[in-house]
Amino acid sequence: MLKLFNIAKTFNPGTITEKCALKNVNLEIADGDFITVIGGNGAGKSTLLNLIAGIYRTDSGSIFLDGMDLTGLPEHVRAKYMGRVFQDPMMGTAANMQIEENLALAMRRGKRRTLAWNVQSAERKRYREKLALLELGLENRMTDKVGLLSGGQRQALTLLMATLQKPKLLLLDEHTAALDPKTAKKVLELTQSFVSAEKLTTFMVTHNMKDAIRYGNRLIMMSEGSIIYDVSGEEKRNLKVENLLKKFDEAGAEDTLNDRLLLS
Repeated sequence: MLKLFNIAKTFNPGTITEKCALKNVNLEIADGDFITVIGGNGAGKSTLLNLIAGIYRTDSGSIFLDGMDLTGLPEHVRAKYMGRVFQDPMMGTAANMQIEENLALAMRRGKRRTLAWNVQSAERKRYREKLALLELGLENRMTDKVGLLSGGQRQALTLLMATLQKPKLLLLDEHTAALDPKTAKKVLELTQSFVSAEKLTTFMVTHNMKDAIRYGNRLIMMSEGSIIYDVSGEEKRNLKVENLLKKFDEAGAEDTLNDRLLLS
């Protein structure tokens, strides 16, 4: 579903703040893979996600999604094929619009706008059914402004919006990092439920080693702009946090293990 060939990215080249973020990364993700990506500060995991999404352009290399060459396409074009949930719960929704209006925007993503842009009664029924899956009571608050919701409620809504039209690729950028542990657990459970139900190809960046092990069928570890460990199947199912720490140590990347990663 997703193929990355020799992806390289350097920020501020030729200056004293030059930073090589990615070094000739090659990666193939199969249809239906749920990949968790782990790494310390500056490992390149979020940069890689942003390159896939089109936030940044590659210095070199190619990106293909379901056979389409995305390399030169801008972010708004790629958005037709991808769902995304950000780290900040406030970024994925429009606070001054109603819950149902936010869902309608997500449903119309990539479609041509017409005069019939208002929420129809048939789709309102569908939105109510989808919101009920969140088990947050939002199906009874569909005309409430999203700005009235808590951070966790907004993140759950953003997740629903990102998967409302089955995307070719779901990008999750540390989407539970800003939530308290109980809410983060709920959002991750919803993530697993939606990904499994729709068989979504998913790329989830996380700082939490336990979550990286618990979720998904494949785990990728990054350090200093490179993939240093790629594990799936039975080996991943048997992984423990101690194994990941040992891999960092073997790669000489222990200095990148920041407090946020270790304390998770």
